[in-house]
Amino acid sequence: MESGVEEKTAIITGASRGIGLAIAHRLVDEGAKVVLSSRSEENLAVAVDTFGANRHRVAAIVAHVGRAADADRLVRETIEKFGSADILVNNAGTNPYFGPLVDIDDVRMQKTYEINQASIVTHTRAVWHQWMAEHGGVILNIASIGGLGPEPGIGWYNVTKAAVIHLTKQFAWELAPSVRVNAIAPGLVKTELARGLWEEHGEAIAASIPLRRLGDTDDIATIALTLVSDLSSWMTGQTIVVDGGTTNQPTGGVG
Repeated sequence: MESGVEEKTAIITGASRGIGLAIAHRLVDEGAKVVLSSRSEENLAVAVDTFGANRHRVAAIVAHVGRAADADRLVRETIEKFGSADILVNNAGTNPYFGPLVDIDDVRMQKTYEINQASIVTHTRAVWHQWMAEHGGVILNIASIGGLGPEPGIGWYNVTKAAVIHLTKQFAWELAPSVRVNAIAPGLVKTELARGLWEEHGEAIAASIPLRRLGDTDDIATIALTLVSDLSSWMTGQTIVVDGGTTNQPTGGVG
């Protein structure tokens, strides 16, 4: 069965590296056209070069994911470039604070909210009004297993990711039947954003995971392809956990 993303246009935020770039490669390999979005023009140029012979199916648009005006422009320029905006992958994320939630400062609290949570709304709103309300489409949000429960050090990040999971359900209900909205909740994946978690203690963390390894970006990209394609055409409002079994472990006792 073909995936059905052939000749579709996908917008991916935070796509100059990591999970976003891996998803972009999977979609382009399946025949899609992809717009990479990031704040850094330099990083985007490097990312585009990784597509080699498929370079003509890829465009880069510099945009700040935390600004609603940039979200509107991103969708508008995508449609001008490729003629549609069929898929939106809300992938961009940040975590500028590590420590007790009661000690977080307002600046970093607001930044995390804007990038991780509010951007889901601004980009979904933009793509809905400019394209999907009339033509339909698919939206994929990148959440985190941190959004499923409390955790030391990254509490506010996890709160915003819990919001992403709920936003996925809310938008899936509101935008059906013409638009499907799903999410992925990755475990610890070896990305630049998570470097502080895995660089020094990766082996110990991997030993605690049932599948005995950390995730890589292709692990997430494979599931992403399924969720934005016709392979999941009767699926919406769901968050798929991809974590090597991290959240599937014994509770430690009975009775």
